Amino acid sequence: MAVKVLAIVLAGGEGKRLMPLTADRAKPGVPFGGIYRMIDFVLSNLANGGFLKIVVLTQYKSHSLDRHITKTWRMSTLLGNYVTPVPAQQRLGPRWFAGSADAIYQSLNLINDENPDYVIVFGADHIYRMDPKQMVDAHIASGAAVTVAGIRQPKTMSDQFGVIEVDPADPRRIRAFREKPTEVDGLPDAPDEIFASMGNYVFSTRALCEAVSRDAEDPDSKHDMGGNIIPMLVERGEANVYDFRDNEVPGSTDRDRGYWRDVGTLDSFYEAHTDLIATLPVFNLYNMEWPILTQYGPWPPAKFVHGFDDRAGRAVESMISPGVVVSGALVERSVISPNVRVNSWAHVEGSVLMEGVQVGRRAVIRNAILDKNVIVPEGAQIGVDLDRDRKLYTVSDAGVVVVGKGQRVEL
Repeated sequence: MAVKVLAIVLAGGEGKRLMPLTADRAKPGVPFGGIYRMIDFVLSNLANGGFLKIVVLTQYKSHSLDRHITKTWRMSTLLGNYVTPVPAQQRLGPRWFAGSADAIYQSLNLINDENPDYVIVFGADHIYRMDPKQMVDAHIASGAAVTVAGIRQPKTMSDQFGVIEVDPADPRRIRAFREKPTEVDGLPDAPDEIFASMGNYVFSTRALCEAVSRDAEDPDSKHDMGGNIIPMLVERGEANVYDFRDNEVPGSTDRDRGYWRDVGTLDSFYEAHTDLIATLPVFNLYNMEWPILTQYGPWPPAKFVHGFDDRAGRAVESMISPGVVVSGALVERSVISPNVRVNSWAHVEGSVLMEGVQVGRRAVIRNAILDKNVIVPEGAQIGVDLDRDRKLYTVSDAGVVVVGKGQRVEL
């Protein structure tokens, strides 16, 4: 008899550290990589892995995210498959989700209706490829209540992650789950490494329902999956770790195998884009054996026009989406989303331009993120004078200038 699995994607994140990109949308709905949204990566992993009953729990500024899911992620209803966004239903009273564990507790009806044997609980705002079936198989074989995906990181970075400490006598068994510790033991097989939690879990259904129900009764709990539910099951000796290094994704290369990035800050969001555009990319979007699935508008192919003297439409070390027109301009080391126009003698360098951005003649854009429908007038400059930019826009710690959705750049 086939094992029944329900996937729950936690997509209620507010994403304050990504402002202004999250001023008008939930973090998992932020565009990424030209044609995608962040949530497309986890949904693609689940769909490619064969898990086609997926609930997406949403909360903050969810309209853009809900619309994307509804328009893009349409499964075969004839076969009983679905991807459905579910907002806070307030089934237990007039209150929002108090945390990720409370989100699941308030949505237990979804689990009861589907009656699965196992529940996958994945986050929605990481950029990576993973075959979740291999993790589910490892969980079933272990007999544990929960399996937590762990990625190996240098021990010196322990204060940046939720850290999984394992039992040296049984390296699959979690003995402690600690949030951003400064002192931590290394792994038995790699003393200079730790397991950082990826925020991906596989639960046996009964264990999950019992844990979130017990947590809901604790007035002192923060009702968080990583902060409360996992430590509860660790204390009972019922939690295992899944080493992300063991995950074999079809079509992956030595260079991008095991790639995972939390894009929770403007700088990490920017850096994740730079990982896409190298000749041999650190994260390879061109792996068609495990495609990242999405849908975008009816844009025509990208076009490059004018080709004489210094008025030549060209792009190097860049990703150019459909619907883009580069008209006598130069684009370097950038990711350009659909329906962007870059006009003559403009120079776009090391930047991320989202859908609908219009760049005027002789404008200069350097080390910047421009959200949807930003207008850059003729001769305007971004990223050239950071002192001036800080007075007008958001500038990240690393000096990336971010212009919010629909703004007109000041001359």
